[in-house]
Amino acid sequence: MILALRALGVGDLATAVPALRGLRGAFPGRELALAAPAWLTPLIELTGAVDEVIATDGLGPRTWPVDGPEVGLNLHGSGPESHRLLQAAHPAKLWAFANAEAGHLDGPTWIEEEHEVHRWCRLLRHYGVPADEGDLSLAVPSADVPRGVTIIHPGAKSPSRRWPADRFATVAAELAGRGHRVVITGSAAERPLALRVAELAGLPETAVPRTELAELAGLVAHARLLISGDTGIAHLASAYGTPSVVLFGPMSPARWGPPARPYHRAIWHGTRSEPGDSMEPGVHPALLAVTTGEVLDAAAAL
Repeated sequence: MILALRALGVGDLATAVPALRGLRGAFPGRELALAAPAWLTPLIELTGAVDEVIATDGLGPRTWPVDGPEVGLNLHGSGPESHRLLQAAHPAKLWAFANAEAGHLDGPTWIEEEHEVHRWCRLLRHYGVPADEGDLSLAVPSADVPRGVTIIHPGAKSPSRRWPADRFATVAAELAGRGHRVVITGSAAERPLALRVAELAGLPETAVPRTELAELAGLVAHARLLISGDTGIAHLASAYGTPSVVLFGPMSPARWGPPARPYHRAIWHGTRSEPGDSMEPGVHPALLAVTTGEVLDAAAAL
């Protein structure tokens, strides 16, 4: 068995797909298990690279249901906690970035500023496994979803990455006026925010669908356009080649941005630190510098 660790969220999984596919190609006859949150299983299945999901949420101590995998691959972080968690499964080989604190010196050096997709492919290449950084695609789920919609996704895990709701609403209203069929998406926890954006945009509650993860992936796969912050759904747009406008701040798109394709636009105003006006406390100044006009211009260009 080959055991890989990536106990994080949607975007983290999506950016690890090329590495997982490289690992699958290197060990075609072995079972490949991915330690990841169980709720990600519908998305993990769309990679076509993983045989088993071992439910793992975060890096807390655990008893592994497997012992002595041939390779333990750390796609989670630089260590030492993630290294030690994998070492507890007693892999014959640990493939991970070098970390002296975890007693693992056989690995490449961690580079903080490199793109997340490149990072994990570079790790595999260090161990002699080729990985195609452009291999980001996911299978399209069979979920019954509307097609050709324009998705506005105002949520993000961190408040600093949430563009103000009133600005998302302005964009949504303008696009609806131009003939776009606009839907506002969000997780269950983000539904109040999505409903607020819809209300400010003059859209009905029916424009805020309730979607499970597979349905959300299907919605993005068949969408006309996605507008979102730097969050997991933006990586689904990369996976499905769906035109996207992604708003960045504080993190640079050089770290988490979409691939260089003519149908993706990343908007970022650098590492600005001056304060800005917002109805949303905690939003990063670089994100506050993004205007509704430039988002609408990017959408029109796409």
